Amino acid sequence: MRCRWSDDRGSGSILAVALTAGMLCLAGVCAPLLAALPALQKTAGAADASALAAADVASGALPGVPCDAAGRVARANGVALARCEVDGTIVTTSVSTLVAGFHIAASATAGSPDGGGK
Repeated sequence: MRCRWSDDRGSGSILAVALTAGMLCLAGVCAPLLAALPALQKTAGAADASALAAADVASGALPGVPCDAAGRVARANGVALARCEVDGTIVTTSVSTLVAGFHIAASATAGSPDGGGK
């Protein structure tokens, strides 16, 4: 049996293997990115919740220290409180987390529109 270069038997199998390998590589690259998208929304929600909790405490609606309340709410949402700034009854918080090797951060501000009569 002689091999001829013009013979294309088996080339479809090689093409199928190459396409399958390419699709698996693409899926391997995209999977971590797609895992980070819901985590970004979760982190933004945790930032909002922690800012609202701290603003409730800063306004006197709840007892305690505003940044302590923000930290408790952030931990309950599975993120870490990175920053908490209180200006009257307006509170700005920043939270962060690590998901699939990506550092994800979000911040939020909450409080009364007039800043507590400042």
